[in-house]
Amino acid sequence: MARVGQVGLARVAVVVRAGAAPLWWLGVLAAGVGVLVPGLTGRRIGVLAGAALFIVAAAAVAWTRRGRYTALAGSAARAGRHDVLQDRAVTLRNWRRGHRWWLLLAFLAALGSAFAVPAAGGLLMAGCGAGLWLKSAWIGRREQSGEALLWVRVDWLAGNTGRPAGKTVRAYRSTGIAAGDAAPGGARRKAPTPA
Repeated sequence: MARVGQVGLARVAVVVRAGAAPLWWLGVLAAGVGVLVPGLTGRRIGVLAGAALFIVAAAAVAWTRRGRYTALAGSAARAGRHDVLQDRAVTLRNWRRGHRWWLLLAFLAALGSAFAVPAAGGLLMAGCGAGLWLKSAWIGRREQSGEALLWVRVDWLAGNTGRPAGKTVRAYRSTGIAAGDAAPGGARRKAPTPA
């Protein structure tokens, strides 16, 4: 039973990073299948267009809303002792469950676009995944330099457990660098090596 005033917190970097792997691997798969289809433009043009889309998507996703993240991080309040820190695996599972239909539709659209421009849709999707990895790495560098991990209230996230810098998010909370089970940037924390 939750205590009065108890708040569930999810790591900001983990929420950002949650979509990176599914978008990357589904995009790579769609691009690989798309190369097999000659398409209207031909493979060479499709792959070149896809490479350009990959770079643009990765840059756009990595840079979008950085000002909002910076402002929320700058005003982060210390997490209270009654706050519940959500495990990395739970955050990933919730995000992927909330976005599973969007991921499926994006994958099917990337496959379908191969009949017009081979591999381009898949590379665009993979670029979005790479952009999320870059953004989570940027958040991780901020966490390392500030020696504080950033958390967001779970009930302020969108219904599909996304948008950690959305309009409903009013502030972040922070903890020490060793809190939780994820390293700065949202990656799985490495187990200490035995001496």
